[in-house]
Amino acid sequence: MEDHALERVPEGERHSWLKISWNTVGLITTLVILFFGAVVCFVAGVKIALLAGVVSFAIGGGLGWAMARVAVETGFSSTLITRQYGLGLRGSALASVIFGFLIVGFLAIENGLLYRGFLFFLNLDDGWTARIALYGAMTVAWVLLTAFGFAVVTRTSSLMIVGFLIVLAWMMFVVISGVAEAPAEALLFGSQLEPAVLSGMGIHSDADKFIFAVNLLVGPACALALNTADFGRYGKSAGHVAAAAMIAIFFQSLLMMLVGGLLMKSAAPAMVSYFTEVAGMAPEAARRQVLQSPDSIAATFMVFGGPVGFLLMILAQAKAQVLNTYSSSLCIANLFDALLRWRPGRIAFVVLANVIALVMLYGEILHFVEEWIKLLGVLLSALATTIILDYYIVSRRLASGASVPEPVNWAGVIAILGAVVCAHWLFKPYQPIEVLTSIACVAVIYLPLRLTVLRPRERA
Repeated sequence: MEDHALERVPEGERHSWLKISWNTVGLITTLVILFFGAVVCFVAGVKIALLAGVVSFAIGGGLGWAMARVAVETGFSSTLITRQYGLGLRGSALASVIFGFLIVGFLAIENGLLYRGFLFFLNLDDGWTARIALYGAMTVAWVLLTAFGFAVVTRTSSLMIVGFLIVLAWMMFVVISGVAEAPAEALLFGSQLEPAVLSGMGIHSDADKFIFAVNLLVGPACALALNTADFGRYGKSAGHVAAAAMIAIFFQSLLMMLVGGLLMKSAAPAMVSYFTEVAGMAPEAARRQVLQSPDSIAATFMVFGGPVGFLLMILAQAKAQVLNTYSSSLCIANLFDALLRWRPGRIAFVVLANVIALVMLYGEILHFVEEWIKLLGVLLSALATTIILDYYIVSRRLASGASVPEPVNWAGVIAILGAVVCAHWLFKPYQPIEVLTSIACVAVIYLPLRLTVLRPRERA
């Protein structure tokens, strides 16, 4: 098993931008990204969703571009970078908790969506027998593939992605050719939720719809910016890594968002029939389930793609879950090393990541996914901004980048926690796009603290 969890990637293992791009694009050609796109389009309508996607692309792309040079120069994973830039040796445990919680959460959510796809395709009822069998099989598969088949997965990921995109293109063709109205009208549909439902979500205007869409889309974009380090550390140059990050964020924030919304809208009638006939739900309740539940997105692959769609959905999810398991194991490895100096080998953390994901699933994380991704968008943007400011400004002003990492960089810890409090609670009524507040707060808090009262100690 390849293992550079706690060390720099050797120069001889660096790759071109194309190979890195397949890994980053592989993370976003998944059910959960399609689901986020569907939610945004259903709530805001396509026109507002596209505008929000542009903003998300600008923020995530900017952070990803800035992180590219850090990843290539250090050769470290995102959490390991924070030992030198932003948080310190033991302080990097905070980065592991933040980023690890995100990635393990994605691992859990993707398992949940894939599980629902199995139920739909096999016409099974949700119950403990199905859960134990299917969740157990998926968990074992991700552990084995990550531990012993990571090289195989990365080599074949391009084929999985191409197959997945071909099926998506076919599904889009079926959808567009089957609508009664003009394709432009079918693509640019408005909000699909009733005014009462939107009001219950605190959405009363187009501005509210835009704010909701940005807050939901920018979280995954910030996650990709940090994933740039995990996979970009294998890049030959900062330009290669930046290109890979920008391609992935474009796919995620705009293309996959639009595809997810259109597919879910077009598959809604078939999904309503499924929930009424199989699950025994009333028609109106079934419609609400389709429009508001993450459970439905997997079924669209069977509705439009049949058995081929089902197979490629499994392959695409396998590729993404191996990458999620890989990144989460890096986070957990740094967490235990930073706090306990315990290094049992990454296979132990691969298993632990999947166990935590199962716990999150049984904790019904799918019911809280929207609030979860919004909060983590704030956390991740604060973390990425701290790294970027320390690398590009502080280390150059203080010439501290080559020094031995201090135990805790308290300026970074204070800046991240302060940004979260300000963005998610204190200033939210006045500036509801939380990521923008988070980035601004880190800049205002971190730079003065780090350059004055909490500057690093001089070493002989």
